[in-house]
Amino acid sequence: MMIFKEYESEVQSYSRSFPVVFTQAKGSKLFDENGNEYLDFLAGAGSLNYGHNNPILKESLIEYIQNDGVAHGLDMHTEAKAGFLEAFRDIILKPRDLDHKVMFTGPTGANCVEAALKLARKVTGRHNIVSFTNGFHGCTLGALAATGNSHHRGGAGQPLSGVTRLPYDGYLGDNFNTLELFKKMLTDNSSGLDMPAAVILEIVQGEGGLNTASGKWLKELSMICKEHGILFIADDIQAGCGRTGTFFSFDQFDIKPDIITLSKSLSAFGLPFAVTLFDRKLDIWKPGEHNGTFRGNNHAFVTAKKALETYWADDKFASHIHARSEQLKLALNKICDNYPELYRKGRGLMQGICCPSGDIADDITSLCFKENLIIETSGPEGEVVKCFPPLTVSEEEMAHGLNILEQAFDQYFSAHMELKKAS
Repeated sequence: MMIFKEYESEVQSYSRSFPVVFTQAKGSKLFDENGNEYLDFLAGAGSLNYGHNNPILKESLIEYIQNDGVAHGLDMHTEAKAGFLEAFRDIILKPRDLDHKVMFTGPTGANCVEAALKLARKVTGRHNIVSFTNGFHGCTLGALAATGNSHHRGGAGQPLSGVTRLPYDGYLGDNFNTLELFKKMLTDNSSGLDMPAAVILEIVQGEGGLNTASGKWLKELSMICKEHGILFIADDIQAGCGRTGTFFSFDQFDIKPDIITLSKSLSAFGLPFAVTLFDRKLDIWKPGEHNGTFRGNNHAFVTAKKALETYWADDKFASHIHARSEQLKLALNKICDNYPELYRKGRGLMQGICCPSGDIADDITSLCFKENLIIETSGPEGEVVKCFPPLTVSEEEMAHGLNILEQAFDQYFSAHMELKKAS
């Protein structure tokens, strides 16, 4: 542990919550250097939707490496890239009637967000982007400008401009349609809102506290964008690749985003891989105009293709996710029923419990870690205990993790009641 303390930057975060040295990982479990087993309800912050070292994906990757397949290819044509594109076209794009081009960006979510924002400005000739309260889009300067969290924004070291922030669905209460404000500002010459090039939003806000946009709100937002020639960017980096139960988080709604950003679990194996998808008519890039050395991670292409063929060619995996999502929902509702100050948020396998404060949520996750459950928090104050297991989690593993979580809440509130009595 001393090597980390002596040489790793203070910017590290997750290791502070889980101060052990991990040595192995398999499925929904991690193992530390002392042989202790942990159930993982973090899943690489959504980059391990198919679990650690998924055997099906691992086999295809090992075979590719042993055959000396191209590992790094810039943006050159390779067999691995062709295989991914064909699978993505046939399994994901065509069934959804999405005539989108695929842009291979740098390997992170922030990279594909930067490309999306740049393209929207290039296409429309406008500079302003509308983002929403509690949105999180990355920590590079362009993506950070669209991000709401003040903690992350404070790390920029300079002003963050070019973005107008508006209230997300439900931000001002269930009975207030926040899009009425957007519509008014778009039609009022004195609103101060520069006509946007695009709006960018998460259908479910992962880091922002598991806030969910309703289908009605999303459809209305999509119509507003079409009416004013504003591009609709769906940031599906965390909520996509099956996390909400369907491959895209917007699949159940009658909307077609102009631009879609994907990363995290796109490679399916934890390998860095990101793409920006956009309507074919928006492809006005000049060769090399948006560039990057690591756009051709062929190992990621191999595992991504295998995951699409294995998990998304039919509805079996989606049914599994639905079953585990319902299991999670029922368990979280039970906890909330026991403690009225709590309430459940999110959907699919990105659900959690909102606590009265971030301190309480931190105490809960710490109690869980003592029982070998890895689980984190989200939200503006870190007040949401966020359940993010691999999508491949079994019914038994889910039940075990939720039992630990329930006991942690019981332990915390029992101790809190004892303190209140003593005072």
